[in-house]
Amino acid sequence: MQFKYPEILWALLLFLIPIFIHLFQLRRYKKTPFTNVKFLKKVVSESRRSNTLKKWLLLGTRLLLIAATVLAFAQPFFAKKSATSKKETVIYLDDSFSMQAKTEKGTLLSDAVQDLIEAIPNENTFSLFTNNTLFKNVNLKDIQNDLLRLEHSSKQLNLNEIYLKANTLFKNDPASIKNLVVVSDFQQHMAGSIEADTTTNVQKNLIALGRNAIQNISIDSIYVSSEDSENIELTAELLANFEIESTPVSLLNADKLIAKTSASFDQNKKAKVAFTLSANEAIKGKVSISDSGLPYDNQLFFNIDAKEKINVMAIGSANSRFLSKIYTADEFNFSSFSLKNLNYGSIANQNLVILNALDKIPNALQSSLTSFKKEGGSILVIPAVDIEQASHNALLSNHIATQFNGSTKQELNITGISFSHPLFKNVFEKSVTNFQYPKVNQYYQVKTTAPAILSYQNGAPFLLGRSNFYVFTAAISEDNSNFKYSPLIVPTLYNMGIKSLQLPELYQLLGSDKSVDISLKLSKDTILKMAKEGSEFIPQQRFFANKVTLNFNENPIEDGIYGVMNADERLSNISFNYSKKESQLVYADLNTLEADVKNESIATLFEKFQNDSTVNELWKWFVTLALLFMVIEVLIQKYLK
Repeated sequence: MQFKYPEILWALLLFLIPIFIHLFQLRRYKKTPFTNVKFLKKVVSESRRSNTLKKWLLLGTRLLLIAATVLAFAQPFFAKKSATSKKETVIYLDDSFSMQAKTEKGTLLSDAVQDLIEAIPNENTFSLFTNNTLFKNVNLKDIQNDLLRLEHSSKQLNLNEIYLKANTLFKNDPASIKNLVVVSDFQQHMAGSIEADTTTNVQKNLIALGRNAIQNISIDSIYVSSEDSENIELTAELLANFEIESTPVSLLNADKLIAKTSASFDQNKKAKVAFTLSANEAIKGKVSISDSGLPYDNQLFFNIDAKEKINVMAIGSANSRFLSKIYTADEFNFSSFSLKNLNYGSIANQNLVILNALDKIPNALQSSLTSFKKEGGSILVIPAVDIEQASHNALLSNHIATQFNGSTKQELNITGISFSHPLFKNVFEKSVTNFQYPKVNQYYQVKTTAPAILSYQNGAPFLLGRSNFYVFTAAISEDNSNFKYSPLIVPTLYNMGIKSLQLPELYQLLGSDKSVDISLKLSKDTILKMAKEGSEFIPQQRFFANKVTLNFNENPIEDGIYGVMNADERLSNISFNYSKKESQLVYADLNTLEADVKNESIATLFEKFQNDSTVNELWKWFVTLALLFMVIEVLIQKYLK
């Protein structure tokens, strides 16, 4: 038995008061002889015995009355040791798209919300967070309506992030019992690789929901599979997690149906469908399917606008025909000027400037290129066989921390390819090791901190670059190298041009930190907005001389086709789609996850919390006993003579 106010037990010293009174009343009687009172003596004797019994009964009753009263005020109780400890509860409720899975009553998320509302006592204080929202130190009545209005989120915290965020919500009290309740379907990508756990004093309770087989079909991606002057062929890829022969797929343009076909799935549960569009047609497209699994992945937005051409300028007297063959008129505005005929003012209007075998870089050109680079432009330096190193080094050291240190006549093969470099993204299906390597007869030794993109067989860099500034370390003219005839030159130079202006792709994934360039000149006090029906936001934006760079990270949060708006003028469209990783429906093995409780229902877990906190209070019984002893004393006083 434990006491809520044990210090009150000192009041038991009040026992001394009735004891002293009782001892005072039990003084020894003096016998006095008295004649002719034989019968009287008998009565007196009997009266004395009766009084003694009454006094002992009154003493016992009063002691019990005092004891019951003191114990009642000390508030005794029976409870587990954990019941008297302070408790903190933090709940993570997974509201990601996989919680859209259908159940008998609704969805996994709506069922979890209802179970929490029914299981959490109204008087309990707790913290609850989802992938997007946070409720700190609240009661159920404070957030009940918010929970019922919860919408599904495209974000998904992994277990590491959940544990770290929960730690920030617990108080810094080592004596309190901390319970973390994680309510989720625990998809495999959510578990990931769990790092060293810093929540050792937190009891983790994992409640796994809806881990039954859910049949789902998703639209995984769409891309341009082929293109010519008249038509564009788009290919959409679909994934299923169950055996299915086919499903209908629709293509819409601004909610108008323009094509419908059937996707046939192979043995790997994958399907592809192709749509042919006019090359000159702008489209605000949506690929759609009908599926009873997860609703969020039944559509995929994309758009094709009139393609902006990228401005590329070559400066130098060397032959630039190989450049004009790469930077063709359908995608680029290519121009070539010698130093003598160059209009320095036109450099600011370019996206990529190529110094094509210049012997010397004049100071005026260096200044123009420096201003051009600050405004977001890209630069490629292709040296001549014999250059003035001082002027080249002045430019290179200023932008890319690189210097030429003399030339070496030695025939070397170009064998090293940095396949992970952004220039070669999606260029190679696998690392190539057996193609015919290009070579050089003479190259410049360099001192640099920039990463190598292509390198010689001795490890020295042939092409290096950083922050849209690229440098070849050897002349690529026919008398020094056969690189112009190598398959490597096309993707290398082409991607330099493409990346000099980040044109919108068919679509962007929400949450991916990517940038898009809008090719136009605007004053710096102009603000571009992104808008679609029912929503509008201002993206991060940087203004340059001939373009505006838009960055998307936290916004938007909803998929769809957004217009880039300058006041009321729509400049272009950008499509956003949710990541499809939530469509995998592959669940983590709970046995591999460290936790105190696994896979119990919400009701069972919170009932356990209640039992652990249950206190059997006894003070009411002692109050009853005190009243009972008071009544007994009255009865003794009244009826016992």
